[in-house]
Amino acid sequence: MAERIANLTAAMDRLYEFDREPVTPDKLQSGGKFAGLLAGEHVAATEFVIGAFFVLHGVAARDLLLGLLLGNLLAVLSWTFICAPIAVRTRLTLYWYLRKIAGPGVTFIYNIANAFLYCVLAGAMISVSATAVGLVVGIPVPGLGAVWPTSLGWVLVTVGLGAAFTAMAVLGFSKLSRFAEVVSPWIFVVFIAGAVAMLPRLGVGPGLENFGAVLRDKVWNGVAAAGQEKFGFGHVLFFAWFCNLAMHVGLSDMALFRYARRWTYGLYSAFGMYPGHMLAWLASGIMVAAVGREMHPGLMAFEAAGIAGVAGVLLAGWTTANPTLYRAGLALQTITPNWPRWKITLLAGGATTVLACFPVFFLKLLDYVAIYGLVLMPVGAIVFAEHWIFPKLKIEQYQAEKRGWAFNGAALGVWLGTLGICAILPIHLYFRWLPGWVLAVLAYTSLMAWKGER
Repeated sequence: MAERIANLTAAMDRLYEFDREPVTPDKLQSGGKFAGLLAGEHVAATEFVIGAFFVLHGVAARDLLLGLLLGNLLAVLSWTFICAPIAVRTRLTLYWYLRKIAGPGVTFIYNIANAFLYCVLAGAMISVSATAVGLVVGIPVPGLGAVWPTSLGWVLVTVGLGAAFTAMAVLGFSKLSRFAEVVSPWIFVVFIAGAVAMLPRLGVGPGLENFGAVLRDKVWNGVAAAGQEKFGFGHVLFFAWFCNLAMHVGLSDMALFRYARRWTYGLYSAFGMYPGHMLAWLASGIMVAAVGREMHPGLMAFEAAGIAGVAGVLLAGWTTANPTLYRAGLALQTITPNWPRWKITLLAGGATTVLACFPVFFLKLLDYVAIYGLVLMPVGAIVFAEHWIFPKLKIEQYQAEKRGWAFNGAALGVWLGTLGICAILPIHLYFRWLPGWVLAVLAYTSLMAWKGER
């Protein structure tokens, strides 16, 4: 037994992912890999929750369609013109590149925060998948206001799913992209088929003559559910844009795009945004309206597509939790230099599984997504300024690395100061990140220029 464990450990240690150095040219991946991985990640179990919440928040049909079209376009452009070019130029993860800019001390703080927030997000995906499995095995799903685990069965299901999801994340980028390529087209079909199957229950006739009227009057009717805030066009546009803020503007997806042959591979994010963050959200909205506006992703999918729907929710959670755990492992790996990536990913998976047992993380998903993107956003702004603006203004780059600073005080101050200002801005939570990003870029550039002059 000891020999088998030693052999397995040695095999895992060979799963090298260029944790601390640039990706070499022979390891670059094709565009198809990115299309599959991004489609799999963003046609996710959480789409069942987000699309349904737009219905519960009383978004009108016109506001939803226009908001999703424009918001997702802005997200694709953010990946293409902000994240992918930096990743392709450096071939480094954000977590390692940040050490050159902010110093190991700031990077340590950032990576702890980053890994924790990603673990919570991955935990929400496991929880959503657990609603589907729990339905099949007869375990009650937590209600809309639940915070704590509601039964031992719920805990056992989430622990089992967490173990399976973590095992896949340990295998690394190549296996993740291959898994997503295989299952993501089928997941998308489940979303669309489920929505179509629910249309007759909402009163849509065989000829679809009343299709538009039913969607306007019974699905996105502009009436918020009891206890839910009313959303409009601006909320949808900004949510679609910042739903993955930490990944594109926040630059965490440097971990993926460092494998891209060209920066234009950022456009492949459209394979995730429009099938996942548009059509899947629309489909889940139809499904939640058809089950009486009850927030139960597993029930929505089962009522629409039976066992195939349950499998769709399960795999949608799996394909999204995998790269999220992968990012969390890379973030933690930079602060544990003697640990191989697979071990730290295993640790992150264990923490994620514990968090997944608490239903509050997926039942408050919209607000959580806004907060976690906002927390990580200023660091992306700092890296953007250092990478692109400093050379144009002839400000010295990578001063932390050159001078051996453990803490770049300007970077830490701008990060914390930006969050403090965003916390008190008198606008909706969804709108705060954009002025915060601009403020962080200007403040960091000004501070480092002043330090350079001194």
